[in-house]
Amino acid sequence: MSLYPSVLFVLLVTMAAAETLRPGFYAQTCPEAEAIVRYEMMKAMIREPRSVASVMRFQFHDCFVNGCDASLLLDDTPNMLGEKLALSNINSLRSFEVVDEVKEALEKACPGIVSCADIIIMAARDAVALAGGPDWVVRLGRKDSLTASQEDSDNIMPSPRANATSLIDLFTKFNLSVKDLVALSGSHSIGEARCFSIMFRLYNQSGSGKPDPAIEPGFREKLDKLCPLGGDENVTGDLDATPKLFDNQYFKDLVAGRGFLNSDQTLFTFPQTREYVKLFSKDENEFFKAFVEGMLKMGELQSGKGGEIRTNCRVVNSQALDV
Repeated sequence: MSLYPSVLFVLLVTMAAAETLRPGFYAQTCPEAEAIVRYEMMKAMIREPRSVASVMRFQFHDCFVNGCDASLLLDDTPNMLGEKLALSNINSLRSFEVVDEVKEALEKACPGIVSCADIIIMAARDAVALAGGPDWVVRLGRKDSLTASQEDSDNIMPSPRANATSLIDLFTKFNLSVKDLVALSGSHSIGEARCFSIMFRLYNQSGSGKPDPAIEPGFREKLDKLCPLGGDENVTGDLDATPKLFDNQYFKDLVAGRGFLNSDQTLFTFPQTREYVKLFSKDENEFFKAFVEGMLKMGELQSGKGGEIRTNCRVVNSQALDV
């Protein structure tokens, strides 16, 4: 997993010159913006509880690739391979239609005002709050990108097989600490993941032909039944024991050897991250505080490139006019 130096250079050194983000950015231009996003997320959650967990993950997958600019939401065009089909996103990210619904409601209330990039930030916050987690004030004022890059996403985003060392290296490059890494991994407190992501853990960890020894035996039996060798790898399993509730159960499961993904369980097996896992497993308030801090820091990532306010989150405005 390599990162283009030029991508990181642009992302990190131009942050100061990028859009100035602040709370209440739409107070004058679209005062109901945040209430509209919360309402639409609530409707989506009632319709399909898993959808809010899916939307929450958009912030990570968007912000790490050239900053928080909604490049993730752009559909492919004849001249551009977008990020939706990148290795870490294809058959994984879902519920893009929820963002479409939020955007449609905002366009009716205040056309051309609220960016898709800010929708991702607000929707991620609302997903956590609606699932019983913390609520917080978000800083807004982002612009939407004019392009996307599947190649950049492939080179930056981690695999479900990632170990703690590679995850620490990745987060450090974005000025995010080990504590941020562990806290933000707690986003897996809600939602599900595919069997595809854990087949190697169950049957061939590190090419051994054996299961990951870190998996608690009883939990491994459960996973073996859910994800049998030769079975449907699109079947999904819960990321923790309370998949609809945002709490610290995820960390309790890691301590017990019941993490679903390798990139989750490695946080407990690796000494540098283990202490934070233990702390958050015992103190939910500490987890909530650290998670909010990490989300705010991640939300500051910007490329400093020019942008626009898309009227349709899936296409840049010049193409939307042709649709």
